[in-house]
Amino acid sequence: MGIPGLSELRRYFAPPPAIERLPAEQVAKLYPRFRWQMLEATFLGYATFYLVRNNLGVVANDFQEALGYNNESYGDIVTISALTYGLSKFLMGSVSDRSDPRKFMAAGLFLSALCNFAFGASASYGMHMFLWGLNGFVQGMGWPPCGRTMGHWFSESERGLTFSIWNTSHNVGGGIAGYMTGWSVATFGGWQYAFYVPGVLATIGAVYLFIRLRDTPQSVGLPPIEEFRQDYPRGEGVEPVIERELTTRELFVDHVLLNKFVWLLALANFFAYITRYSMLDWGPKYLAAIKGASIEEGGFAVTVLEFGGIPSTILLGWASARIGGRRGMVASLCMIPIFAAFAAILFTPAGYLWLDMVMLCIVG
Repeated sequence: MGIPGLSELRRYFAPPPAIERLPAEQVAKLYPRFRWQMLEATFLGYATFYLVRNNLGVVANDFQEALGYNNESYGDIVTISALTYGLSKFLMGSVSDRSDPRKFMAAGLFLSALCNFAFGASASYGMHMFLWGLNGFVQGMGWPPCGRTMGHWFSESERGLTFSIWNTSHNVGGGIAGYMTGWSVATFGGWQYAFYVPGVLATIGAVYLFIRLRDTPQSVGLPPIEEFRQDYPRGEGVEPVIERELTTRELFVDHVLLNKFVWLLALANFFAYITRYSMLDWGPKYLAAIKGASIEEGGFAVTVLEFGGIPSTILLGWASARIGGRRGMVASLCMIPIFAAFAAILFTPAGYLWLDMVMLCIVG
């Protein structure tokens, strides 16, 4: 016997079937428009996820003072969110590959908005732990449908540039979240508005995704992207590989668990994210306590950190391709200025907040 309601949920989120192919003249007209629509929807949608994820760090001091939480309590809340987010990204990747991204991504964003509304309305430490952990889990519903959508609408040879542009969406969303959170608290008065205002915007974003996003080209009467662009990926031989849906075993075992490069990238990303989230979750608190920054300045620091990563993401992706795809070497060299910037932030005296902002831009 299955879980009550699970089969209905699966049917609701099931990807739409392929429909009859449209005439060639309509395909030529609609394909470019749909490709732009998918890039736009996933970019703005994923950026909106960060509005209801990067908002806690900016308001941490006001939040703690109002509720009497210490740094350990705050640390527990951000830690549980990171753990549930990581678990969710692992699990939701498989679920998303079997789901309609239009419904799946919109549902995740809406649930994250609800978590933010409830978090702002609560004054209980236990409830805050639960809600921010739950928020981290539903946040894992953001990236997988984007990867599925981009993979279906952009061919292999063009994904490098396209993904580097799309990947700046989290910088845009995180940067806006930093400024908007500080502004919301300063304008409306009260840490709760750091969650209410982003929650409203995330709800609007969920409706937008439900209206705008689509699944595969075949689901709207268009051919697969490989056929449309005559750009087929090559297997180990010379014959082109025709697009097909992978089984769960192929996805998890063959392409993940037994892939040494996935584990290497995961380990490298682990250390990179320590530097990133140390500033996002604790940076505004540090600048307020040590450098005397206001809540708006702390929010602006997050914006500087996130926006600083936009040009470098595109530039370094281009540069690594120009030197033969040696992306590991480029990534390793990037850690040198990051280390220098962290040292400068640590030793710069109070009153030089502008210099801290410059260093955060380098870190980004």
